[in-house]
Amino acid sequence: MTSENTLDDEDTFKILIATDIHLGYLEKDAVRGNDTFNTFDEILKCAKQNQVDFILLGGDLFHENKPSRRCLHSCISLLRKYCMGDTPILFDVLSDQAVNFSNSKFPWVNYQDENLNISIPVFSVHGNHDDPTGADGLCALDLLSSAGLVNHFGRSQSVERIEISPVLLQKGSTKLALYGIGSIPDERLYRMFVNNQVTMLRPKEDQDQWFNLFTIHQNRSKHGATNYIPEQFLDDFLDLVVWGHEHECLINPSRNEQRLFYVTQPGSSVATSLSPGEAVKKHIGLLRVKGRKMNLQKIPLHTVRQFFIQDLVLSEHPDLFNPDMPKVNQRVEAFCQEKVEAMIEEAERDRLGNPLTPEKPLIRLRVDYSGGFEAFNATRFSQKFVEQVANPKDVVHFIRQKEYKAKVKGEEDVDFGQLLSHSSTEGLRVEDLVKEYFQTAEKTVQLSLLTEQGMGKAVQEYVDKEEKDAIEELIRYQLEKTQRHLQQRGVLTEEEIDQEIRRFRESKKNTAEEDEEVQVALNRAKAHRIERGDAPEDLDLSDEPDVSMDSDEDSAPPPPTRGRGRGGRGRGQTTARRGRGAAEPKPAGRARSQKVNPTQGRSIMDAFQAPPKRPSRGAVAAKSYTDEITIDDDDSDDVSFVKPASRLTPASRPTQRASSSSSSSSRRGSQSQSQSCRGVTFDDDDDEEDFDPFKGSSRSGRR
Repeated sequence: MTSENTLDDEDTFKILIATDIHLGYLEKDAVRGNDTFNTFDEILKCAKQNQVDFILLGGDLFHENKPSRRCLHSCISLLRKYCMGDTPILFDVLSDQAVNFSNSKFPWVNYQDENLNISIPVFSVHGNHDDPTGADGLCALDLLSSAGLVNHFGRSQSVERIEISPVLLQKGSTKLALYGIGSIPDERLYRMFVNNQVTMLRPKEDQDQWFNLFTIHQNRSKHGATNYIPEQFLDDFLDLVVWGHEHECLINPSRNEQRLFYVTQPGSSVATSLSPGEAVKKHIGLLRVKGRKMNLQKIPLHTVRQFFIQDLVLSEHPDLFNPDMPKVNQRVEAFCQEKVEAMIEEAERDRLGNPLTPEKPLIRLRVDYSGGFEAFNATRFSQKFVEQVANPKDVVHFIRQKEYKAKVKGEEDVDFGQLLSHSSTEGLRVEDLVKEYFQTAEKTVQLSLLTEQGMGKAVQEYVDKEEKDAIEELIRYQLEKTQRHLQQRGVLTEEEIDQEIRRFRESKKNTAEEDEEVQVALNRAKAHRIERGDAPEDLDLSDEPDVSMDSDEDSAPPPPTRGRGRGGRGRGQTTARRGRGAAEPKPAGRARSQKVNPTQGRSIMDAFQAPPKRPSRGAVAAKSYTDEITIDDDDSDDVSFVKPASRLTPASRPTQRASSSSSSSSRRGSQSQSQSCRGVTFDDDDDEEDFDPFKGSSRSGRR
């Protein structure tokens, strides 16, 4: 038996994973215009050479929401060149494809289409650069889907609740549940996770036998309080998360110790910003899955343009120059030129022996000129390297030493279990939230004139009925009333005024007088609105502002994208093998699995529970799945789903997995949560030598 047969038997899924290809980036640039297309060609060629079962893309296949004709033409040509052919497809789709691809005019996987000859299926979610927009909610991936070249999944249009239904695949004895969610504005998705409005549906039967693979395209690093998605938000039954959108290549799987799954971040295949994260060598991954074990082999990309970046702090070289020296600018410029020339020489040495690598590298020198130095002419300086670098206009970039803000409470200090343990806020009143806020706020921001109840009711009117003057009128009315009270009492000193205001405020709490004041203020606000002729407008949550994704703090921001993350319906309520009738066989000579008629699919929507209010994630200490709905069907391949009744919080989770298979504690019920059950290994070498992907812990990655 050959080594290849040993590695890739009939039970092993081979999946090529890549994210953020950004086709069309700088396509009009004379030097860099073909970079994205050359690298995409290399990725598809690698998939064909390794005879993968399918390609999994993590979003941002295109750089623009409306790619140019040249960009679309090149993409379609490459997909047709490498992904169409007579090679048999060796895995089956068991889920209800009408649910998985509900937004497509052809809601079935492309290789089962009788009119197409697909040898390598491509599954992809959309990113923030190529997300659905417009009245029809279409994106470039939908064009490729209609052409039968890409299977676009993971769309969700709802701004209230998301149910992620997996694409269920089986190859031999290996069962793979492929989950995906396209790009959604981070603040919105963060809020939905906190409110328990995101549900991942699971197969009802044999849950412990499925390998759960999840693809997401969101901020992973923290850009703000809610402008990212913490890994702890994701369900703990997942085995591997493929994280798109982040461009730094961190493809080696890292283990999340709270949720006990692994995360791989392939990064982008092209440098779209001259930041340190983009300078990391670019890779794609070859994922092998057999049963519940996986192996990830990283494969270096050779067609990616080299990128070298260095930081130079002038104040750290007092022996060479200081601001008081004569002609210090000339000295600094000469020193910078030496640095740039050294990087160019390093790039040339690194490129030798690799004819696929473009000749001109990307060079960036970031110069910190704080401490009294002055910046020299960057444009004139860059012109010296026009024939040597691919970015002659911005070789040098001047920065000043940043003023570091006080340390913000980091992610490691946040109790996500407690955050997610709150049930949906649908049952909470706005005034209750306002009262809770001011009870826990610092004394310096406590209300002085208003009561929490009055402020809460005013905010409620503003939120529910859009009485825009409600808060202002309440403050104005209460201020007038307090002033009259103070005049009647005849208080004069500042201390007496403060004491009397507090007494006056406390005397009205939870009384009819307080309710009367609020009602008077609301009536005033309503009267003002009627005088102006204004009418409350309906809120449009679909037009939330986009979130900037550029992590390069020192580079000019990229043009704003129009993505709003309006995916598909995300109904994801049932999945089962499509009950299609028999189709005409393919002509002889095509060694393919038999295709079925996609027009006779049988929906099994009743296989899912109706979406109840999502339970608290931290309510119980062990997982349970209840209220299962069965299907009366003779087809043994039909698969039904249930919703998880609860989630484990980090606090209730065991601190480590049992190393023995006889351990009674489990994350999925009866199955042990030992690391050997995961069987996770990955290849850390850049070569492509044969290896045993499921050898054991000796090849395992970092824990």
